[in-house]
Amino acid sequence: MKPVRVAQIGSSHDHAICAFDTILELKDYFDVVGFAETDDTIRVPDTYNRVPRFTVEELLSMDDLEAVVIECAELQATEIAQKFADKGVGVYMDKPGSPNLASFEKLIHTLKEKKLPFMTGYMYRYNPSVKEMMRLVKEGEMGEIYSVEAHMSVRHKNEKRKWLGAFPGGMTFFLGCHLIDLVLQLQGEPEEIIPLNASTGIEGVNTEDFGFVVFRYPHGASFIKTCAAEPNGYSRRQLVVCGSKGTFEIKPFEQKAQGQYMISSPATVALVKENPGHGWHDFARPVETGDHHRYKNMMIRFAQAVRDGDNPYSYDYELLLMKTLLMCCNSGK
Repeated sequence: MKPVRVAQIGSSHDHAICAFDTILELKDYFDVVGFAETDDTIRVPDTYNRVPRFTVEELLSMDDLEAVVIECAELQATEIAQKFADKGVGVYMDKPGSPNLASFEKLIHTLKEKKLPFMTGYMYRYNPSVKEMMRLVKEGEMGEIYSVEAHMSVRHKNEKRKWLGAFPGGMTFFLGCHLIDLVLQLQGEPEEIIPLNASTGIEGVNTEDFGFVVFRYPHGASFIKTCAAEPNGYSRRQLVVCGSKGTFEIKPFEQKAQGQYMISSPATVALVKENPGHGWHDFARPVETGDHHRYKNMMIRFAQAVRDGDNPYSYDYELLLMKTLLMCCNSGK
């Protein structure tokens, strides 16, 4: 495959350096032509000196630029993506984009009309344990899914918790988006969304640093929980998927493995067909997926989408996800 000529836009997203390191490493997939910062007040890390520096306008004037990786602040992301979509450039935009539905709808319309590749940075979509769980669900091995329980918490510093006030729904917008994506993929659009977002008030921080949303479905309910003030929350990030024929659990979602950005995602599955009797004993078996790079498969898939036009996540799905996310944040704007 001919490497995709790509540039990175912005350095302020939490995953910015991770994405930059990854596309530079994937030389068979990307030809990184340069980097542009969107905010003059930001001190750009020295790591970006490995490639030429441009302005956004200079990148927009390049006729041979095929794609951009947008890693600027979330509040700017959709606006910047729109500029490149208007130019006919493929877009990877880190999650979840700007919290303005009208702007996101306009971006999706442009991308769809021009048939441009578009991906968002939901890395759990490419997690091997999640992919194995999705395979079992799609093949009917789990039966009817009636409940999803998803946790993604962490203990942030107070400044980060205050920063969450920039978004509707605070932590639900910032990290809950990952979990909402999984619930939607597994169960589709819910009958009702019940946001229960709140502020813990810890150490005087009054932003919505506690996110909790319930999704009502015809045969059960699912929930997501995300908190920015939870001691050891990272180690309790987990996903439990309950179906009529089995239960799949990932816990923790990620734990560090050897090597930069390498993680493992321990998982178990309990299928009724493997243990048809009832009782109180634990009959779950381990799911062996091994260690994996948190970002490589995602970025490789973007390069392939640029080249072959195939993307398993449609424009319409990405729009539905944003609409659902904003409803979970008590915002439909």
